[in-house]
Amino acid sequence: MLFTNPQLAQLREQLSGNRDELRIAVIPVDCPPLAAVRAGSRMFGRSSYFKTPQHGEVATLGAAVHLSAAGPNRFSNIEKQVSALTALPADVRFTVGFSFNPSGPSSPEWAGFGALDVVLPEVTFIRDEDGGRLVVAVAPGVDASLVLDTLAGLSMWDAPPPPDPGSHTVESVPSTAEWQSEVTEAVGAIRGGSFEKVVLARSVRVDSQRAADPFDLVYHLAVANPAGYIYAVAVGDAAFVGASPELLLAQTGTEIRINPLAGSARRGKGDDDATVGNQLLSSGKNLAEHAIVVDDLVDRLGPLSSRLDYSEKPSLRRMATVQHLSTDISATLLPGVTPCEVLASIHPTPAVGGMPRAEALAFIDKAERLDRGWYSGGVGWIDSGGGATIALALRCALVRGKTSHLFAGNGIVAASDPGAELKETRLKFQPMLDLLAAT
Repeated sequence: MLFTNPQLAQLREQLSGNRDELRIAVIPVDCPPLAAVRAGSRMFGRSSYFKTPQHGEVATLGAAVHLSAAGPNRFSNIEKQVSALTALPADVRFTVGFSFNPSGPSSPEWAGFGALDVVLPEVTFIRDEDGGRLVVAVAPGVDASLVLDTLAGLSMWDAPPPPDPGSHTVESVPSTAEWQSEVTEAVGAIRGGSFEKVVLARSVRVDSQRAADPFDLVYHLAVANPAGYIYAVAVGDAAFVGASPELLLAQTGTEIRINPLAGSARRGKGDDDATVGNQLLSSGKNLAEHAIVVDDLVDRLGPLSSRLDYSEKPSLRRMATVQHLSTDISATLLPGVTPCEVLASIHPTPAVGGMPRAEALAFIDKAERLDRGWYSGGVGWIDSGGGATIALALRCALVRGKTSHLFAGNGIVAASDPGAELKETRLKFQPMLDLLAAT
């Protein structure tokens, strides 16, 4: 069993208050969050997992409170809803997931995923530098025994074997030829002065003989991508799963950190890896693309900050199949500036949209032949004290039964070559394809 009888008794005592109110219990536990969510996800309609490269983990089961918002003011509207929940303990974390398009996903495969979903889970497992904690939240009118009895029946699971999808097919959506035509059109528009940069996405559909368990996928993604932000959000029979390289926002009090990535190259073996990295660091095309992203973020953070620091020269951030130009941006926010205000200002960054923002987004809306859904949106958590950790939702797949939709995109600038951009997206697909189309 995952929990002892004394632990369950402690939870029961803390949750014995007024049933007409939201009740929250917090106890210390030494339980691996991923093991817990793997054990319990099938018993709840909603579950999630999020892990940072610094080994902080949050896993959740169920939804005691589910808040949502859509449209251009979605972040400010959700902030009002969260602030209406009063007297929350410091350990309470809300899961956050949002789409690239502020209006939300529109295609049937994204059913259950909103424009901005903020959830206070029934059960939250936290492991970070402060140790392990279990947070249980019970909605007004709900009997606490329902969730506690479920927790009492959870058992530790063994590490899963590698996925075996059986026979499968892989299809590009749009076709590779159509996507390269989109790139050619974008390059023409950029050279004609319509905008400086645009990010174009493509998808790969994998139909498998056997369905993949999303949290088994998460386990293997975490092993293969220790430097990534590993995440999964499961809703009903679907799950959005990925291993992102990019931090959109980390906030503690008034201090924030953002780590934009733009400009990419393949990984190599041995000395070749360093050679490729050095070429990336000296590539005029990639440096220009990276500077567009950093400059825009600095401009947008300026009015919100009393201090803003970043390096003039990017470094390398290396993932399993791709290495990126990377810049760490840190800032001290003006008093009272919240994570939702920062997100409303910076998203979508030019790393996933383009520059200038309005013109690039208009081109994406016209040219792209897919529904991005939560791809290039954000996934992570915010807490009751104004803290947050949100990753850009990249290197990902929407898994629904035996069908998976994988997503990747590239930043297109004046010097982009359609064939080279296509090859780069293939590198970005590889971590998910290795699991979902294993042979």
